[in-house]
Amino acid sequence: MRITHLLAAAALLGGVAVQASLWAGGATSATVPEAGSGIALAPAKAAAVMQPSAPGAWGGIRTGQEATLSDRVVDYQIEASLDPVKHTIDGKQRLTWRNRSAEPVRSVYLHLYLNAFQNGYSTFHTEERKTGSGIRNSALSKDGEWGYTELRSVQQGGAKVPWTFVHPDGGPAADQTVVRLDLPQAVAAGASTTLDIAFFDQLPRVMARSGYFDSFHLVAQWFPKIAVLELPGERGATAVRWNAHEYHAESEYYADFGSYDVKLTVPREYTVGATGELQGAPQEKDGKLTHHFVQGDVHDFAWTADKRTAAPLTGTWTGPGSPQVKITVLYPPEFASNAAPALQATKDSLDYFSKTLGPYPYKTVTVVIPPHNASEAGGMEYPTFFTVDNFAGLKPGTFASAALDFVTIHEFGHGYFYGILASNEFEEPMLDEGLNEYWNQRMLRDTGRKAYLTTPFLRAIGFAPTIKGFEFERQGTPRDEPSDPLGQNAYTRLQGIGPVYSRTTLVMHDLEAQLGKETMERAFKEYYRRWKFRHPSVADFRETLAEVSGQRQLVETVFAQQVYATTRVDDRISSFSSEEVLPLPGRQMKGGKLADLSEEQVDQHVEQLRDAWEKANPEAKPGTGPFPYLTRVTVRRRGADVSQTLVVTFADGSKETVFWGGEQRWHTYEWTKPVKAVSAQLDPEGKHLLDVSKLDDSRTLKKDGSASRRWTVDLAAIIQTLLSFIATV
Repeated sequence: MRITHLLAAAALLGGVAVQASLWAGGATSATVPEAGSGIALAPAKAAAVMQPSAPGAWGGIRTGQEATLSDRVVDYQIEASLDPVKHTIDGKQRLTWRNRSAEPVRSVYLHLYLNAFQNGYSTFHTEERKTGSGIRNSALSKDGEWGYTELRSVQQGGAKVPWTFVHPDGGPAADQTVVRLDLPQAVAAGASTTLDIAFFDQLPRVMARSGYFDSFHLVAQWFPKIAVLELPGERGATAVRWNAHEYHAESEYYADFGSYDVKLTVPREYTVGATGELQGAPQEKDGKLTHHFVQGDVHDFAWTADKRTAAPLTGTWTGPGSPQVKITVLYPPEFASNAAPALQATKDSLDYFSKTLGPYPYKTVTVVIPPHNASEAGGMEYPTFFTVDNFAGLKPGTFASAALDFVTIHEFGHGYFYGILASNEFEEPMLDEGLNEYWNQRMLRDTGRKAYLTTPFLRAIGFAPTIKGFEFERQGTPRDEPSDPLGQNAYTRLQGIGPVYSRTTLVMHDLEAQLGKETMERAFKEYYRRWKFRHPSVADFRETLAEVSGQRQLVETVFAQQVYATTRVDDRISSFSSEEVLPLPGRQMKGGKLADLSEEQVDQHVEQLRDAWEKANPEAKPGTGPFPYLTRVTVRRRGADVSQTLVVTFADGSKETVFWGGEQRWHTYEWTKPVKAVSAQLDPEGKHLLDVSKLDDSRTLKKDGSASRRWTVDLAAIIQTLLSFIATV
């Protein structure tokens, strides 16, 4: 950073400090929670939990006999009014929170996520500058396009509540995404308190999951949201603690289950979609409509409003154990071709996820297709509500249609892994992004969906290559030099969040290949049954897999190698030979006597035996003869110990199969048979997609360029298709 930038930063930070003081009624920001908090915060760099949660964590397994689906901790009653010209929201909320712990709580923490976008010095933007990567657009907003949430008043029982901006993760002093409220009246163990909060939002120009473009508004992470109080035995906690993290560039959200009663007032000409069920017809007053939505047993609420929305496309779905589900697709006129495919993909997802994991428990799903120039709002999930991508002039059997299909499945799938299972995405993103991506690819495979790598023009002239989903994930993940364990948190990763998606997918694929498809599905169903409407950890997921599969050692080995650490998988066939075992010259027994056989005598004897055998076997196949063949295969390991299968095929069609595992870095297998070997194949069933290279898993004794030709053609096709696609969008 040049000195002029440093001076500008110092000036801006000074302004931010003054603004923070005004907002907090004189309170100043602190880098650590100090007096009044009473309860510690989760560690700044917390990551994958190793100790399973206690049986009674989060109220224990939900049996279905309880009065509510979740053990509701919070209740939000929110009234908000949108100014679509200024892109602002005036809001007030009554937040009721229950203290689940056995000790009084004197301070609580709120997330103010929109403050990540109020300047370039937030934790979010600071991390994006450092890493040069992010889950969404990292460009700074232009003048007038910043976003923020302003606390205007907080009261507890009519008494004013002071607040202080804090930095649980040691982020920049300018960050204001976490605030501590010091309560006038402590909340007793098991008791509840109600906070009356007035707030004001300035939405940013759409970026990173929220904001506006023209008349389109995606309103997400927009209200003050209370952090999660974790108890001993929950997600590795050994004492009561607050789990509150700053808004990081590559992390998302974590919150308690509860109920939402939300009234949204917008101009009459605006179409609104939101989390939950609409309560009757909107009420009109002064040219505005108030839309009333209610949803229980969720941990977030998002909505959209746009005056350009076309007539919504709706449908219904029913399935065993689920209520009838109303599906609504909201889309702008320019992307009308996207609506029906998105609706169908949502129905297909409801079918698959409800059958392979468990029933879908809500009565609504709302799908939002963003308008042109608002793509940053696409591909994001909230309970019963998600956004997808948009593609102009969508045609079936193309890369665009496959992309829309996949992103719809992916964002719907988050309704299970992020929504119902509700893991902590800050600290354990693999439980949401990773497991969801794996289950998405599983759905594509099981339903026979094809990923076409082509455009409408190329398809019309007969060029429409496809790629399998798991192979696509394999090409997009670091295999040779992986740097971050899958269990690492979302915001301290050298290679960014991408490998959480792809590498988790491959690890789960490879584990399924060893456990069996049916066993893996039983384990995931049990994981869903045990942990729905709770907050599982990586250790809880590991334990479910180990118990259901009955293969604890295998499961724990995989987690030790790839989840709690990161280890490359790199097995290969380093040499392969199959040679005739011929008589050798020298002093040896012949006819009961020692005799010296010269090399010439041995060669003559060999030729005599060959001639005699060929006359006796005129139709013999190549690779057979009067002499046995010694076949040698050496396998080498340059990574993790994984269970491998080696198959050697011989000229007569017979095979030899051996299993290789253990800590040895190499092994040579030998066979002496009356027939020559023709090929050796490591991992013939493709169980280890995490392997650095599959090209060195096979050898033939006859030169065969098919593998190199196939890979060259495939790679060229992929590159050409993607370049063509980019040129058309």
